[in-house]
Amino acid sequence: MRPSRSRIPYYIKEGVSSIFRHSLMSFASVCIIFVFLVIMGAFILLALNINDIVGELENENIILAFVGESLDELEARALQRTITATPNVDSAIFISRDEALISFVGRHDETDRYTDIDPTWFRHRYAIYVIDVALIGETQLELSQIYGIERVNANLAIARAMVAVRNTISVVSLVIIVVLLAISLFIISNTIKLATFERREEIAIMKMVGATNSFIRWPFIFEGSILGILGSMSAYGVLWGLYGLVADSAIQVESYFLTLTPFSSVSMNLFLLFGSIGFGVGVIGSAMALNRYLKV
Repeated sequence: MRPSRSRIPYYIKEGVSSIFRHSLMSFASVCIIFVFLVIMGAFILLALNINDIVGELENENIILAFVGESLDELEARALQRTITATPNVDSAIFISRDEALISFVGRHDETDRYTDIDPTWFRHRYAIYVIDVALIGETQLELSQIYGIERVNANLAIARAMVAVRNTISVVSLVIIVVLLAISLFIISNTIKLATFERREEIAIMKMVGATNSFIRWPFIFEGSILGILGSMSAYGVLWGLYGLVADSAIQVESYFLTLTPFSSVSMNLFLLFGSIGFGVGVIGSAMALNRYLKV
């Protein structure tokens, strides 16, 4: 049942007043919401960063398609349109014989041993980036069937390992988040029940003087929603600050694996998630706690 618009100011006033009248239990409720959302948020950010790192490593896992020796450079370059039209291919970069030689010498020649190598020893090739690394095997097969492509190299073992890691992270993250949410709902609802137990006589008196269930319930619901939002927004602010400190420390360390996902890229989604959980937990917890005492 929706609250009467004319009574909403009264319900809000009573809910706020109740927070201050029962300050200790209100503080306990906010703290529990705060702690669980900080833990949950920290795990979400950790999972996102691991996923991003795996994604970056996947992008480095390219396919090399070698052009047949019978094709000259112009004919080899003409294959690019066919290659990029292949399903699951994101982009393809042409590497000529000369460029392949320069790259080889740059990687291996520390004593000028390879300065006399002829570029014809190398083949024109394409460095190919895929959209979904899980389909790299199928993509390799399709590329090998293109006329003019003689050999296609793809590191399937590494690709499969990355897909397994990504899937494992996704499943574990989902399970832990659901478990944390269930635990937080259980503890928060019990905390609110304790707060309601202290006020059972107040509820009984209101029932005896003829107050309806909705008239009694709505101030509690507004109270629960305010406490939930206070706890969730406090958790959001602290998590934002802590993440900023960790990110600043990571910037000072020149390491690929310490490159963190910018908080700004997830801030709005995290804000909405925390707000929804805080509001929902506060409202549901208050409603569940009151049911027992409204059946008097």
